[in-house]
Amino acid sequence: MALDLETLKNELNPEQFRAVTTTDGAILIIAGAGSGKTRVITFRIAHMLDKGIPQSQILALTFTNKAAKEMETRIKELTQRKLQNLTVSTFHAFGVQVLRADIEKLGWRENFSIYDETDRVALIKECGQELKFSPEAMDIYKIGNIISNIKTGRKDWDSTNQMYRPLYECYQEGLKLYNAVDFDDLIILPIKLFKENPEVLARYRDRYKYIMVDEFQDTSHQQYELMHLLADKNVAVVGDDDQSIYSWRGADYQNIVNFEKDFDVQEIRLEQNYRSTETILEAANGVISHNTNRKDKKLWSGNGGGKPIEIFMPENETDEAEFIAESILGIAIEEKRKYDDFGVLMRANTQSRFIEEAFLMNNIPYTMSGGTSFFERKEIKDIISYLRVISNHDDDINLLRIINTPRRGLGRAAIQTMNDAAEENGCTLWEAIHFLLESPTSKASDNLKDDLQSFVSIIEENRTKLLSGRNLAQKIRQFVDDIGYKDHLITEFSKSEKAARFKMKNIESLINSIEIWENDPDNMNPNLFNYLNRITIAERDNGNEEENKGKVNLMTIHASKGLEFPVVFIAGAEEGLIPHARSVEENDGNVEEERRLFYVAITRARDKLIISACRKRRHMQMVAETEPSRFLDEIPANLVEYHEPKEITPEETHDMLSDLLSNLKAKL
Repeated sequence: MALDLETLKNELNPEQFRAVTTTDGAILIIAGAGSGKTRVITFRIAHMLDKGIPQSQILALTFTNKAAKEMETRIKELTQRKLQNLTVSTFHAFGVQVLRADIEKLGWRENFSIYDETDRVALIKECGQELKFSPEAMDIYKIGNIISNIKTGRKDWDSTNQMYRPLYECYQEGLKLYNAVDFDDLIILPIKLFKENPEVLARYRDRYKYIMVDEFQDTSHQQYELMHLLADKNVAVVGDDDQSIYSWRGADYQNIVNFEKDFDVQEIRLEQNYRSTETILEAANGVISHNTNRKDKKLWSGNGGGKPIEIFMPENETDEAEFIAESILGIAIEEKRKYDDFGVLMRANTQSRFIEEAFLMNNIPYTMSGGTSFFERKEIKDIISYLRVISNHDDDINLLRIINTPRRGLGRAAIQTMNDAAEENGCTLWEAIHFLLESPTSKASDNLKDDLQSFVSIIEENRTKLLSGRNLAQKIRQFVDDIGYKDHLITEFSKSEKAARFKMKNIESLINSIEIWENDPDNMNPNLFNYLNRITIAERDNGNEEENKGKVNLMTIHASKGLEFPVVFIAGAEEGLIPHARSVEENDGNVEEERRLFYVAITRARDKLIISACRKRRHMQMVAETEPSRFLDEIPANLVEYHEPKEITPEETHDMLSDLLSNLKAKL
């Protein structure tokens, strides 16, 4: 598409046109829910390219791989160009890119590992054991938060956390010893690199003349600082303070205020909503208008009035779940909707059990967001751990995971001997193994030396193969055979051949995905290091979308951000759930973020919104009376009707089952 000004005027509304064509200076684009934000960003970048701005000078930053991929795909479709020098990236992936080039200046080696949550927890536990912390003091969730808060500057050391300072220092030393970084480091370390090495910062500022940031209200102080260091004057940020719902992970919508202080800003507001009916938008406006600390805006729709918002007040969570299931069946029949037209949103994961049981009882297929990631399955984690150790010998966490998987005689006593040698010599476990094999003062028995040498040979021989040339997937497939992993699974699951086969099938899926990745023509450098960093920074929103077609979407409100569904259920609209009791307590009674969360939930709905609030709910083995959420009273009364589930006749049930059977036969 040729993007001359006349074409842009025809494709965009006046505010969108202004946001797309204003390319110089600092721009704040306030983009309300469903206002065509992604469309504006993609058209803006395409317009810049059309004006002759080199693609290498543009940096677009967002928060999830899914959003980055969608943005990049849409720009390529719009411009019909390959755009191999355009940088569309998550903040964390951009951090990896910066560190990959210059991390040696901070004392790490180039081929560092990125620790995911599992690796991070293992290192925290290792430090706790080393420092002889009592089991009672080892609240891993709490310690993980303390480490992250201290590292990112959200909290300081004080009397409440001082006891964990030695553990924090041990954790930081461990990361460097193992040549690893955690997710916080992917933002913190580039900032440190830029501040300590002005010539490196100058290189990036010279390259990226135009910067865009999506979902700006979700940026943390550190992400804002990184953007501020890089940006000269041509910087556009897109966001909506009404959708800022991530303060618990460091996001601060006050960065919008900081941006206005730090730059000479033009503000453009996108208030026309293309997603929802006028009724749904009036409800959302009615709720969010009760927040005081916000930019005043009012979403409007050209989609017509729409159906009233329905509120149902079941007796308890069992009745609520049955109501949701029956309503989905009824609406699916009456309005001829597919199951993936439905989104069921909850404030807390704990609400899902009753809803899942009702779906199972009613044969409703569903997908639950936030389940176990493919890459967290044990068999996948084992193979990935081997690849990590092959690429980075000093990665102790992953070395310990696979040194005796499959079993090769290296049990607890052997690992203790290795740990002792590592401690005595102040080195990594890999270096300790070589010490035990080669040093005259080695305490290793001949049997232990044989077993260690066997392990070292596996790693060294495959390092040469896997780090050279192409055909990475083929080499990994051969490697899995060489280590006897299939025999290991058959032994481990001797009572269930089906389970062993399923796990081998998962490994084959992994290898197939590597094959697809390395053969992608846009993948300029398909080596093992890049593959491992790619899967580590992959967000949990990368589920298999094909698999999830035709299923009801069950998820938390946080997980629903950025999504939309024709029909939305909000379950558990009660005091204590939304607003959540913990959030109210931690914020001294301030419920503004919880109200923003409810606003996000409402604005996921396109055509129909149904809200349920139980009269009673089980809590800590007790059944307690509940009150409807205060946010329900903030929806204008003329938009609401109280609702009973639609009764389904036997004939309708028969028709629906017939349709389901027809669909199943078509798939088989």
